[in-house]
Amino acid sequence: MKIIVLVKEVPDTYGDRKLNLETGLADRGASEAVIDEIGERALELALTYADANEGTEVALLSLAPEGATATIRKGLAMGAGSAIHVSDEALRGADLGLTAETLAAAVRRVGFDLVITGNVSTDGSGGMIPAMLAELLDVPHATGLSSVAISDGGVSGSRPVDAGVQTVSAKLPAVISITEALPGARFPNFKGIMAAKKKPLELLTLADLGITADNPEAARSIMLTVAERPPRAAGVKIIDEGDAGEKLADFLVENRLA
Repeated sequence: MKIIVLVKEVPDTYGDRKLNLETGLADRGASEAVIDEIGERALELALTYADANEGTEVALLSLAPEGATATIRKGLAMGAGSAIHVSDEALRGADLGLTAETLAAAVRRVGFDLVITGNVSTDGSGGMIPAMLAELLDVPHATGLSSVAISDGGVSGSRPVDAGVQTVSAKLPAVISITEALPGARFPNFKGIMAAKKKPLELLTLADLGITADNPEAARSIMLTVAERPPRAAGVKIIDEGDAGEKLADFLVENRLA
């Protein structure tokens, strides 16, 4: 079985995350760049299956700036066998449509039985890439899974819904996305770190994938305006003089909170 795991380099959530006010894009120099934690959990799921099933191939796929190579190699150090790094200046600020189209082309190029992704990234928070990817690949998808079971011919899992827990399944090939309910990632050991330096890491451009960023068949969007979040203002203090309940109700109505 060949499992493709999508990983993404994002600004560390423990750092200072900012937007570039000129471009509207994330200021990736404002904090340390790391693999998104949900991507690491997706990789852990794939590696856990590979550990128990000989012959399983686990490959990473990342769409990231050229300087993200070191971050991607961390995934190789954790245990992935190979990696595909898609980097092109035309992808700078790519919207969900172009991102999904590019990832789908890369997945088709290398072949797959199962694609595993996180449900949502900590920077863009779009949450639509897994479903868009499955649509472009013309395969079933199961998203937002809090438990996963992989077999030779299929994948199943469960996810919380309003009425309880929903169990879903799909035949392979398929795309799934997981939530933070899945186990955290393993730490790379020294042997893995040294081995990662020799594992194949293929760098691809849009031209390699046969994609042009101005393709009229794919939706493209641009940032119109961007501004810094205003500083937090002083709160409203309500003193109970026998009418605190009324004052609170008025405040909620005035601010459209009730």
